[in-house]
Amino acid sequence: MKKIITSCLLAFALTGSAQEIGNNGQSAADERFNSVDHYTKFNSNTSLAYNREITPKSFKRRTQSNNIKSRTFKNLGAVAEGFYIISGVFSNLDNAKNLAKKLEGQGFKSGFISNAKNGLNYVYLQKYNSLEKALASCTSNLNGRYTDAFWLMNVDNGEQTKTESAKVDLATSVSIAKNTKKNSPLIQKSTKLASIEKLSNPKESLAVDEVTYEILSGAEVEANNTNIFPNKKGSVSSTGGNKPNASKLIQKADQYFDKMWYAEAAKLYEQALNKSEKNYSLEILQKAGDSYYFNTNMEKAYYWYSILYERYEDELSPEHLFKYAHTLKGTGRYGKSKRLMRLYDKEMKKTGGIGSQAVLRAEKKETVLDNILKMEEVFGIKNLAINTKYSEFAPMFHNSDQIVFASAKDSSIFSTRRYKWNNQPYLDLYVAKVNKESQDLKEAIRFSKKINTKYHEASVTFSPDNTTMYFTRNNYGKKLKRDKNGINHLKIYVSQKVDGEWTEAKEVPFNSDEYSTGHPALSPDGKKLYFVSDMPGTIGDTDIFVVDVMGDGQFSEPKNLGPEINTERKEMFPFINEKKMYFASNGHVGLGGLDVYEVAYDEEGFKEVRNMGKPINSSKDDFSYIVKEEDQRGYFASNRRGGKGDDDIYSFERLVMEEVNENAIAGVVIEMVTDEVMPKALVTLLDENNIKLKEVVTGDDGSFVFEDLDSNTKYTIKTTKDEFVENVITTKTKENEVKHVDIGMKRLKELVVIEDGIKKLKTDMIHFDFDKSYIRKDASQELDKLVEVMKTNTNIVIKIESHTDSRGPAVYNKYLSDKRAKSTRAYLISKGIAKERIKSAIGYGEERLINECGDGVRCSREKHELNRRSEFIIVDM
Repeated sequence: MKKIITSCLLAFALTGSAQEIGNNGQSAADERFNSVDHYTKFNSNTSLAYNREITPKSFKRRTQSNNIKSRTFKNLGAVAEGFYIISGVFSNLDNAKNLAKKLEGQGFKSGFISNAKNGLNYVYLQKYNSLEKALASCTSNLNGRYTDAFWLMNVDNGEQTKTESAKVDLATSVSIAKNTKKNSPLIQKSTKLASIEKLSNPKESLAVDEVTYEILSGAEVEANNTNIFPNKKGSVSSTGGNKPNASKLIQKADQYFDKMWYAEAAKLYEQALNKSEKNYSLEILQKAGDSYYFNTNMEKAYYWYSILYERYEDELSPEHLFKYAHTLKGTGRYGKSKRLMRLYDKEMKKTGGIGSQAVLRAEKKETVLDNILKMEEVFGIKNLAINTKYSEFAPMFHNSDQIVFASAKDSSIFSTRRYKWNNQPYLDLYVAKVNKESQDLKEAIRFSKKINTKYHEASVTFSPDNTTMYFTRNNYGKKLKRDKNGINHLKIYVSQKVDGEWTEAKEVPFNSDEYSTGHPALSPDGKKLYFVSDMPGTIGDTDIFVVDVMGDGQFSEPKNLGPEINTERKEMFPFINEKKMYFASNGHVGLGGLDVYEVAYDEEGFKEVRNMGKPINSSKDDFSYIVKEEDQRGYFASNRRGGKGDDDIYSFERLVMEEVNENAIAGVVIEMVTDEVMPKALVTLLDENNIKLKEVVTGDDGSFVFEDLDSNTKYTIKTTKDEFVENVITTKTKENEVKHVDIGMKRLKELVVIEDGIKKLKTDMIHFDFDKSYIRKDASQELDKLVEVMKTNTNIVIKIESHTDSRGPAVYNKYLSDKRAKSTRAYLISKGIAKERIKSAIGYGEERLINECGDGVRCSREKHELNRRSEFIIVDM
């Protein structure tokens, strides 16, 4: 039911653009890419030139020898054979088109391949018929024109005849635009899962009491495709019934998945995956992970997403990178989660993905997360006795001594109605008395027969005089109503209290059968109504909106609160009082799942959004937070470990904390090339006199921390690990703050490079001051790296070449550079390098400038400095 909270109330349906995936899946890995639509501008005759002597094995061998990531896809039907340099893989077709168009504008012969089978779209920079040309282009980064990551795809259609290939290629290039607009399977799949389910399984209609309105759930609820809040970016979905090679087990799992019966689907997918690794296709692994993700079982979701990432890293959509990062964070693996979020941000930036102004660069996000983790805990929390094994959430103050909340417990003596999202009863509203001393809730009873129905009701708000209430319910009249795609949305309803009884609820006018509204929250004066929706104008999956309450059932036009509040993900469960608004989000930087955030406001608008930190937030879903500002006591819901059921309601109160002055330096050590975190690296803290103060070994997530430091003091941090170059940086503490530093380590062997056919020891530039030959401090740090390489590789023999800029007489410059070469040699010998291992140390003056700054050319000081350098040529090793 966690989803009920996670997407909560606004449980938006996962039938968005990212789910426009084809049905027909093969169990074999190389056959998952059948049924592909291909967009290209190449002449159809190009397919005739494909070199059929290249086998998948020889292709893999050749690409590996050139350190190029690659993959062979067989029998792609409409796709011309050849070698495609792939720059991006997306679940969203529009993103793929946008990137292809952008690359075309940069001069690349780009296009994309859309796989209706797995819903992924492969954007390529260039297509080649010759492997030699493709490899040459890759190794040269397309002649230096492309610096981002890419990989090489080999399309091998096997027994398909050359003539057929040419015809298909020609037909595709002419008709693709027309097909993708009307008849493309990609577009047809986007007609929502409900209608697909009806067509593919006509005998499997659902009873009325099985309709799943995943209210407050965060995903879509469906009963024969009942949907709440359609999710705009999401998981793979297909009907499974049309898969000729899929086992009956997987077909059944797919049927459950498409109905959003994720609890049942998860069990069957896991059975199939445990039965045979032949089922480890991208689609099935995604669905297994998604099934647990949407039920917020983060440990299980993490397990299957990690396997998915290991096997299909280059094919994962940004959406699944985000989900994987969330499960990492949700299971406490913050170091790796940071790395995945950096990768996600890179992919989103590549496609021009939408983001709020609060979605900062990856580095800043990491700093924000570290600050959240370091926040002191200022609240005490308690699980309430009112909680059951089911789901309780969305508490709201009522009168002076009551709380109204939503619960899935079913106290009826009649048959229990359950929805299949996570196999819990439908939600109703309950009211309980508050023990003002303990904050516990007692004597819970159903709220009102006029309000509770056989479907979902939740998330309530009351006017200041307690005579008007707004709440969320399925869209239904005498029966559930669906939009043109068969989706049942959520709506906000309003009821008036007359003679002490609540009247029949009516819809608010800004509801719609085509989108969802929910999670209403009135301002303290009752003049503004905040709510959540995925209506047109939404920035992300679900946003918070506001309307003016004008009386007589009239409201102003809904207004989006904007990118300072709303992100490209989900914002929901708003609560507002006289000073602040509180809401839940999985789009702002947080600890995992939904987190609770606060934002102060005044007459000028909302201020900076702030994470509430622990213990209010956890690695699971935390949401529906309400508080009385005067005493800082209130309630929230969470599905964290240690609870009684799915979602539990917790009370909280602010603790009286003794102020502590904290100065610390914390960070993460990563490998620079792979961006992997580095456990078991030795990190040493030195003072300004280079005296060792402390040392620690990094944890499994590469993290370290030095605490109890002096404020406003400079420190040196030295990091070492076998086979890596020593890293030395300086930093300065602040006043009562944690200073965050990230340390990148480079392997020793990576310092040996070949430039213009000459093997060199590559360090950062060894610079000298103008007209000087002494070794500067920054130069000594670089030379120490070279010393370490030579001590580790005792057979290396080098020669030193020193150079000057063009200023001054050429004869003097040659003399000066020779002094610098000798000075460099002397430094290396002083550090223990045998003089026999330095064959020569020669200065060349201004004879070998590396830029245009020769005699008579005006250049900046920085450009001249680039020419004052020493280089280290490997003579023997």
